[in-house]
Amino acid sequence: MVARLLCGLAAAWLMAVAPVARAEQAQAIPPLPLQQVAEHIWFVQGQAALGSPANRNFISNAGFIVTRDGVVVVDALGSPDLARALLAAIRSVTDQPVRFVIVTHYHADHIYGLQVFKEQGATIIARQEGREYLNSETAQRRLEASRQELAPWVDARTHLVPADRWLDADTTLTVGGEHLQLRHVGPAHTPEDLAVFVESSRVLFAGDLVFRGRVPYVGTADSQAWIAALSGLIDLKPVVIVPGHGALSREPLADLTLTRDYLQYLRKSMAEAAANLEPFEDAYARTDWSAFEHLPLFGVANRINAYNTYLLMEQAGR
Repeated sequence: MVARLLCGLAAAWLMAVAPVARAEQAQAIPPLPLQQVAEHIWFVQGQAALGSPANRNFISNAGFIVTRDGVVVVDALGSPDLARALLAAIRSVTDQPVRFVIVTHYHADHIYGLQVFKEQGATIIARQEGREYLNSETAQRRLEASRQELAPWVDARTHLVPADRWLDADTTLTVGGEHLQLRHVGPAHTPEDLAVFVESSRVLFAGDLVFRGRVPYVGTADSQAWIAALSGLIDLKPVVIVPGHGALSREPLADLTLTRDYLQYLRKSMAEAAANLEPFEDAYARTDWSAFEHLPLFGVANRINAYNTYLLMEQAGR
């Protein structure tokens, strides 16, 4: 009886202090510095790093377009508290409600803030291919791991949020006179990759097809389709690119080409090794990486990118 009473008191205490702790945690996040992209477009830039409690999982970019009929947000950042900070940044620019959130792809650093915008009544839009990942054990395991590795920013209250509109074809979203082309550019970084092209200003939100100023995370992506998708984005002739990671690009051709050249180099060097039955470690040590080794996260990402590409090319050659 005493034990049961103590447990009840402990639970009541936690319920009482949780809102206070939550408020203190939210106050711990400094304002997100806004960068203006065009007349009615802004974005926030995440760090070129791996997610950690120290950086609050603020490692990806997000942006928003202000129209006379509401705000369209592109991606929701890597935690609910970051999303609240993004919402505060939006409120510093406009009182218009957030009407839509477009998800470029369902990776953790872009989606853990979705629940905040959903609570605000926003409609979430994503490509239908994202359903498979969202409903997978992989997504659930990643969330459980993030609750441990990224606490207190990702915790038991953080949950996965599905889209309200799952797109199965390219479309144009028109809001307040702004025409936004929503283009499926996957399978590339992910099967559901979605790019957003703002016609009036020729601003391209490229998602993780473009990692500016750092080595991209390739993983098990279809790098050949990724290269083709980058060529398609080059054909759009954007004036400005908001990448999924890294600084704003006002030299779109150079930055699209850098990512494409890196992927092409991975495929070429690892294809030769696989065709010659050369062990991966020997091939990796022999390959000249000097054109890319100066980029941030090279030491973290390049070896696994090369290894996954080696396996891909090995399988393709069978």
